[in-house]
Amino acid sequence: MSKVAIVTGAARGIGLATTDLFLEMGWRVAMVDRDAAELDATATPRDGALGFVCDVSDPEAVAELATQISAQMGRVDALVNNAGVAEFGPIKECDFTTWRRVMATNLDGVFLMSQAMTPALKETHGAIVNIGSISGLRASTLRVAYGTTKAAVIHLTKQQAAELGEYGIRSNCVCPGPVRTKLSIAVHSPAIIAAYHDAIPLNRYGSEREIAEAICFLCSEKASYISGQILAADGGFESTGVGLPALRG
Repeated sequence: MSKVAIVTGAARGIGLATTDLFLEMGWRVAMVDRDAAELDATATPRDGALGFVCDVSDPEAVAELATQISAQMGRVDALVNNAGVAEFGPIKECDFTTWRRVMATNLDGVFLMSQAMTPALKETHGAIVNIGSISGLRASTLRVAYGTTKAAVIHLTKQQAAELGEYGIRSNCVCPGPVRTKLSIAVHSPAIIAAYHDAIPLNRYGSEREIAEAICFLCSEKASYISGQILAADGGFESTGVGLPALRG
């Protein structure tokens, strides 16, 4: 039976690129997203993929999802906790509603999905890959909620590695740097793009596919002795220090 990966936030961006790479590797994929229309549009034409509509911040919905995936997919070999929301702004403008909205998906969702899928992952000695961010490794402007959730996801990854290793489950975290997505290109001004290029040793944004390659590697048997690790897929961005003046304007 083909291996099965669960990818949350799978309808677009890094999640969709990861789905496509898993399918190329011969895996089946449970594509999870709360955007039913977009999920249907992307899952339906992909052989080997099944779409599951779920808000990963909802405990009851996640419990039901675990039952559905078990019944329809038969096994789980990898869980990619990619679903997330990004809301940026100054600390003084981050009200508690915004704070909780970001926490609910970015942190609660990772906790709930990992806990719900642990029994299935025990059976396959599977892998968890949580998607963090460069913003979780170092502070930056306008990211008080987002960056805090990603820092927490990094530590949650280590907790999972420490506690789930006895079941043969590995847990690692991929922290993307700036990635060329439709959203980033739409919202990043020429000055911000130039500043990022200056700050990144490889002098460019990453691609969604490049992040997917890191994710799928950590889910594969090639990474069978790697657990509790934080991999920054960032073109060397973390190594260069902090601060983009163009983002402070």
